[in-house]
Amino acid sequence: MKKNSLALILIAAALLSSVAELRGWLLPTLSWPFSVSRQLSFLSAPPELCPALAADGRVHWFGWMIVVLLIATGFYLLLRPSSRFKLSPQARRSITLFRAHKRASLSLLLLGGLVLFAAADQLIVGKRALAVQTEQGEWFFPAFQRNIIPGATFGLSGNAALAETDYRALHAALGKPGGPQFVLMPLIPWNPTGDPAPYPMEKLVVKDGLLYTPDGTSLFDGQACRLFRNGEVHLRIRYRRGKPDGHVQGWNRERREVYSALWQSGQLLSESYSGEGSTPNFLQQSTTDHFLVHYHPAPPFTGGHLLGTDSAGDDIAAYLFGGLQVNIQAAIFYLPFIYAIGLSIGMLMGYWGGTFDIVTQRFIEILSQLPFLFLVMILTDFVPVSLRGMFVTLALMIILGWMPMTYLIRTATMREKARDYVAAARSMGAGSLHILLRHVLPNLSPIIITLIPFSVATVVLSLTSLDYLGFGLPDSYAAWGRLLNDGLAKLSSPWVASAAVGALVVLLLLITFIGEGVRDVTDPHRHSHYE
Repeated sequence: MKKNSLALILIAAALLSSVAELRGWLLPTLSWPFSVSRQLSFLSAPPELCPALAADGRVHWFGWMIVVLLIATGFYLLLRPSSRFKLSPQARRSITLFRAHKRASLSLLLLGGLVLFAAADQLIVGKRALAVQTEQGEWFFPAFQRNIIPGATFGLSGNAALAETDYRALHAALGKPGGPQFVLMPLIPWNPTGDPAPYPMEKLVVKDGLLYTPDGTSLFDGQACRLFRNGEVHLRIRYRRGKPDGHVQGWNRERREVYSALWQSGQLLSESYSGEGSTPNFLQQSTTDHFLVHYHPAPPFTGGHLLGTDSAGDDIAAYLFGGLQVNIQAAIFYLPFIYAIGLSIGMLMGYWGGTFDIVTQRFIEILSQLPFLFLVMILTDFVPVSLRGMFVTLALMIILGWMPMTYLIRTATMREKARDYVAAARSMGAGSLHILLRHVLPNLSPIIITLIPFSVATVVLSLTSLDYLGFGLPDSYAAWGRLLNDGLAKLSSPWVASAAVGALVVLLLLITFIGEGVRDVTDPHRHSHYE
């Protein structure tokens, strides 16, 4: 991508994000800085700070800071001479070698595709409709606006008129009298978390007085339900080899033969009814056929859930998508901080040496002896529940995450400091800061680039481990570690743990393959042959 193209993209993204904030829109990814400001109160300020930028009664300064940084970066790229951005022959050769590394280059393309896929946000996953056209021809775009649209807007009545519109139900009413003319839902019409799905149901087949599985090929064993009133359970009946067996909601075993005969004749009997009204009136309510109800966690391909649901009723495919977004956002926030701290301290240790080097080494050695995850868990307990979130968790990880790279940067800086170009720069009057930033740091770029993929893998694994142990992100975030914990606690539902493990393995493999390719390219002894 050319320098000017990247600059224009950054400026356009910043302008769209600011316009969306002032107009009350929600744009995929571009509105994320302002969404974060709304989640964390300390990232916003009272409207008196700047009334013109206030939205929802607050000035979300973190979002505006990101907008300013994007615009500043865009203009910097536009105004700087193009010669400053030309790749050196060594960099061009490294790119050529990386492209020749088939596994690494393919992994980079796949990872880039996943990042773009996650950036689509509510276009892919969400319970709000992308577009709705009412019976009167009026258009609404619920997924792209912050305000909640009540059900009364679309002709719903009762409690549904006051609450947020159930767009899945609205989509089901498409084409019916009084229903909308057009409803476009996201690819996965469920939120990653906090959006429990109804129990998926499959109709059972009755043949020759026996109950068969939904495909009609084998006799049914298990609990079947007869339903009424739009899917509410009327009776729960246990079947063995297609015949009623045991009791129904407390029936005694003596009634088994009697109930079997009554069921064969189509009559109903219940001696444990405890609802409103009398038992005869209840039994006279119309019932449906027999259904197999999949209680959560529900298996894949039931109820419109591609990968099934977890024990909380969340769609697993939507949950994995939300977890991918969380990992990408965590890496974007985590890496700049640990590299800013680790590079600064490591370069100063290697360049200054002496007392500063010795004291810092002893400090790092002491902290390095403490178990990383165990220490983060202890620190997390001291944080109030109301303040816990992704940024607090990452801040605790950053406190300790910068140390592993410092020794490598220190050694490389000591090697570069002894070279002739540093002595020449010092003899010409260059200061220490100038030498470190303009001469030493560029020569450390191969090491930095090599470490980045493995740092991303570290933050993904650390977040997953903390979430698995219950010390990570709150329940409002989709966390792969929590999904893995849920799956391992319910091994009778193997699709839950398999989904979490599969997503984690695929992501880590892609990152690892990219890291191996970068490491091979930057290794002067391995530039000849690639797979």
